Amino acid sequence: MILQGKLYLVPTPIGNLEDMTFRAIRILKEADVVLAEDTRNSAPLLKHFEINQKMYAHHQHNEHQATNEIIRFLKEGKNVALISDAGTPAISDPGFYLVREALKHEIEVECLPGATAFVPALVNSGFPTDRFCFEGFLPLKKGRQTRYKQLAEEERTIILYESPHRFVKTLDEMTTYFGAERQISVSRELTKVFGETVRGTVTEVKEYFETHPAKGEFVICVAGALPKSKEKEY
Repeated sequence: MILQGKLYLVPTPIGNLEDMTFRAIRILKEADVVLAEDTRNSAPLLKHFEINQKMYAHHQHNEHQATNEIIRFLKEGKNVALISDAGTPAISDPGFYLVREALKHEIEVECLPGATAFVPALVNSGFPTDRFCFEGFLPLKKGRQTRYKQLAEEERTIILYESPHRFVKTLDEMTTYFGAERQISVSRELTKVFGETVRGTVTEVKEYFETHPAKGEFVICVAGALPKSKEKEY
């Protein structure tokens, strides 16, 4: 009887290679197959840590078609490791569908602890961390306005991801739905040499980025709305 393999989700550094864990390196070296969101982006990382396993692309455009083949590998006793371009797989990156299908086939799944962008951004923000709402990337078109209206009433700290080319527009939208005086904290290029966190009102942060280039991936933390009971006190 062939024992089934195991699916590992392996976090990779979001910028600084020193954040790669010893265990992540070992799992990737021992895996029979490594799945990468973009093999071109992951190749330098694997080379740096002298990881020579076979690597195949697994991204949002092929994950549904490729999953059946991956499940077959796992059932044959092969261990599969999934990585994304940066951070933890399945957190605003491919991985959820594969995990769900593996569990349906009673295949063991394990996610290693490691790098992810929203945790340091949240802690750096100075906003409450006991309760928070992670939204990742908001819908690009359909449903975006509705989501903003829902989040405007959210009392927990809100965490959003945004790309550099949409960042300034997103700040304009926040002015409309959250108000110009809502406190936010914006982290970019986390763990990298030119990483920074900018805190202030939506207006103040927008003014800062009008004179500083909006480069890199952004994590935006938004202070939660005041509870309705407190609003009535003023």
